[in-house]
Amino acid sequence: MRVACLSDLHEHLVDIPECDLLLLGGDLTFAFGGSRDKRAWLESEFAGWLAHVPAREVVAVAGNHDKDIEAHGFPDGLRCHYLEDAAIELLGLTIWGTPWQPWFHDWAFNAPRDGGEKFLAGKFAAIPAGTDIVLAHGPPLGYGDRLATGDRAGSSAEVELIDRVEPRLLACGHIHSDAGRWQRGRTEIINASIVDDSYELARDLVLVDWA
Repeated sequence: MRVACLSDLHEHLVDIPECDLLLLGGDLTFAFGGSRDKRAWLESEFAGWLAHVPAREVVAVAGNHDKDIEAHGFPDGLRCHYLEDAAIELLGLTIWGTPWQPWFHDWAFNAPRDGGEKFLAGKFAAIPAGTDIVLAHGPPLGYGDRLATGDRAGSSAEVELIDRVEPRLLACGHIHSDAGRWQRGRTEIINASIVDDSYELARDLVLVDWA
């Protein structure tokens, strides 16, 4: 099985290789540029791109730039499974999707500034043991969360969910400056952001091949 992971599209509709499962880790839209009407872009350009990607299944979550999705929900009729604190079973895998991250400039799907980790722990508590893939927007603390300043922006509650659930894969993004791959126990953690801090394309998506 081939899993393709990418996050932080910011309206960059990149070429996708043939894969079984495509995971989109949020920030589909671009709050500070790109299309003027985010809903129209999701229902036209993005919908058309999804219709033609060579993936058997596509799963997406939102991110902090996706203010229209937070306000109005995900558009109907697109060729993907949108998850917001929910699970789906596809291709023999249980996948949980969540859009939340620690407070970050008061944008979409933010935990509150005060008590944010408690808030996130409450969201993540619903993720059951036996989940194969967690698709998140924000990274766990210490893994793919280092800002250009050197500060960390990840979630300690997300580390706790990894240790409790032990998913095979946790795919995320959000922090453009710290894309990469890590291992914690049996869980591979991938920050699959494809853009840099200037929102320009900087790297390819990440492919995971499972026997």
